[in-house]
Amino acid sequence: MIIRRNLPLLLCFVSAFAVAGAQSRTDATGEQVPAKTLPVPHDVSPEMQKLIAAPPNPTWKDRWQTGEEWRKASDLRAAKSIEALPALRARLHVTVKPDTIDGVRVFVATPEIITPNHQGKVLIHVHGGCYVLSPGEAGTSEAILMAGLEHFKVISVDYRMPPEAYFPAALDDAVTVYKAVLKTTDPSNVAVFGTSAGGALTLEMMLRAKQAGLPMPAAIAPGTPMSDATKTGDSFYTNELVDNVLVSRDGFCDAATVTYAHGHDLADPLLSPVNGDMHGFPPAILTTGTRDLLLSNTVRVHRKLRQAGVDAELEVFEGQSHAQYQMNDQAPETKEAFDEIRLFFDKYLGHRR
Repeated sequence: MIIRRNLPLLLCFVSAFAVAGAQSRTDATGEQVPAKTLPVPHDVSPEMQKLIAAPPNPTWKDRWQTGEEWRKASDLRAAKSIEALPALRARLHVTVKPDTIDGVRVFVATPEIITPNHQGKVLIHVHGGCYVLSPGEAGTSEAILMAGLEHFKVISVDYRMPPEAYFPAALDDAVTVYKAVLKTTDPSNVAVFGTSAGGALTLEMMLRAKQAGLPMPAAIAPGTPMSDATKTGDSFYTNELVDNVLVSRDGFCDAATVTYAHGHDLADPLLSPVNGDMHGFPPAILTTGTRDLLLSNTVRVHRKLRQAGVDAELEVFEGQSHAQYQMNDQAPETKEAFDEIRLFFDKYLGHRR
């Protein structure tokens, strides 16, 4: 009875307190969050739990300043990555052959079996690595996953990187390959995909295609794209030191992108494609995780695409840091992520727009 009698007064007090709290937070530079422990989700696979529970990437504080320094570090990382590729290709029954298309280095990944509805379809892959990592064969793992798990022919672009070349060399090479593919393949039978910097390049390719008046591919899959190089986005802060891959907005990937940009404005849509006009883009599927430092980069692109009237899907995986959906081909989440992309591509490939 006492509570009921004084309820109006109590509500006024609570309301006043809430308004005061909101005002103080608005006036402050940011909200202070206490330190806390983040348990590993129990409702993901054991394989994914191991990735989520891993310590932070030990190289996250590496901030090399020159293209030569980045290439030295990149070659060391690439050598370790390449060691695992023969076993991956064998497990997924994929062959990978180097080639050159209009002067651009590529690797062509071909599965043992291409399903009937994927005959004549071509996927163009642009690898990640903050524009400076995964040179040569080291950049083919995602292409192998797509070819082997989903039975597509995949052309992976081994684009130029510092110190060989700087912005916009990676984009130029990817667009060159796209133009060449269009000479022999109808755009309705072409899709483009990539993760991280590869996701950003996928979006940048569409912006460049619009500028050049090129036809759009049937669909795109920009995975956790580095769509804003200016470090704008909520999850750059909420997921800092939570993401165990990129770890920090001021870590290695930021330094690498600055090196690639080579003094160019980081807000340029061809470096930060979220700033570009996405009207007329092809249907897109985007993939990220709840602990991904680039969760907001991905969400913001999804909203931008939807606002432009583009059919866009957003796939968010529980507990995953940056691009972990492609880091273990034995994890059920990896198959699930690539299955989602394949289903999306199948919806649009072969259908003229």
